[in-house]
Order: sequence, then structure tokens, then C-alpha cells
Amino acid sequence: MFLRLADQYRTVVQDLVMSLHALASSLQKQGIVATCYGCDDGQGHDGHGASFVAELGDQHLVRFLVSDFGISWVESRNGRELVKFEGAEAIQELQRIAITIQERATTGSTPETVSR
Repeated sequence: MFLRLADQYRTVVQDLVMSLHALASSLQKQGIVATCYGCDDGQGHDGHGASFVAELGDQHLVRFLVSDFGISWVESRNGRELVKFEGAEAIQELQRIAITIQERATTGSTPETVSR
């Protein structure tokens, strides 16, 4: 049972890594500074983690980290940490930002409207 759960978690991590790369590309097309760096396990296996960072305007920065070790979300403004989530809450926060950015793209709003 535990091996099956470990495999399922690795699949979730791989899905998140692919989604983060796609989100970074989408944000870049909208003129938002966003990067996503993939990590591997040192053995040439891709998809074992990623670091996603996006600047949403007015010194508002979000960072999402995903790996086989865990998932975390950190949001900061002016260099000060505002909020940190881990696990499912981090993924929900990523979804909130993705939806907000998608809505903004539809309406043509500015990056500052993505703030909490």
C-alpha cells in the first residue's frame, strides 16, 4: 500500500511540475515576470520538483516549491513574507492565483489586481 501511495505522490509532483511550466509560460506571454526551474534527482529523471516564482506587481512575489519532499507556497510583498501554505493549501492557493490571472487576461486588468 505505501509503495502505491509513494508512486501516486510522485505522479502528483510530476503533474504539478508540468502545470507550473505552463503557468510560467502563460504569465510571460502576459508580460508578467515568471520563472519555473525544474529539478531532478541527480540520476537524469526529470519531473521530481520545480521552483516557480512570479512577480505580480507592486513588489508582490509568489513562490511555489514542489518536490518529492513536499509542497509549499510563500507569498511576500516588499521582501516581507505575508503567508506560507504547505500541502493541499499550497495547491489551492496556486489555483486561486491561476484563476485570478486567467480572469485578468480576459478583462485586460493590470498585475496589481492579483493581490490578496
